[in-house]
Amino acid sequence: MSMILIRFPDEEAKRKALGFLIGRFSFKSFATGELIVPEYALSSMALEGISFTVEGPASYERLVPAM
Repeated sequence: MSMILIRFPDEEAKRKALGFLIGRFSFKSFATGELIVPEYALSSMALEGISFTVEGPASYERLVPAM
């Protein structure tokens, strides 16, 4: 499964995305405003009218918690 790093244009778009993603897809949220979502979630978010920018594939360091 490919995980993608995305960013939102504003807090309202991020809140809408979080509300949509909960219970449907796995994701990871960061204090910087970025989210890591499965690639297949992008089309569903776009169909819901959620604005976001794809930053690219999530790096291993972002996916695995620091020890």
